[in-house]
Amino acid sequence: MYSLWRAWSLEPERALAYIWIMAKIEIYTQSWCGYCFRAKKLLESKGAPFTEIDLGVEDRTQEMIQRSNGGRSVPQIFIDGKHVGGCDDLHALDTAGKLDPMLRGVAS
Repeated sequence: MYSLWRAWSLEPERALAYIWIMAKIEIYTQSWCGYCFRAKKLLESKGAPFTEIDLGVEDRTQEMIQRSNGGRSVPQIFIDGKHVGGCDDLHALDTAGKLDPMLRGVAS
C-alpha cells in the first residue's frame, strides 16, 4: 500500500491527485496475470493507493469468489467494498469518467 510519503515524491499535479484519493481499493491478483498488471498500472497512473492481494502468495481465492458473487478470474477489484469487476470494467469506468469520482469516494 502506498503511503502519504509517496505523494510528496510525485510531480505536483499527481501528488495533488494522490492526496484526494479517499477510497479504499482492494485488488485480487496473480503475479502472472497481464490484466492484473494493466489494472494496477491504471490505478498507479492516477496515484490511487491500493491493497493488492496476490493469490499466488496468500490463498484467499474462496474469499474473492464470495465477495465477487462468483467471480473466479483475476483481477477482481473492489472500491470502498463495492465490487467493480475486472480490468476491462475498471478501464470502462475510467473511459466513462466514472472512475475518478469513485476513487475520491464521492460516487455511489
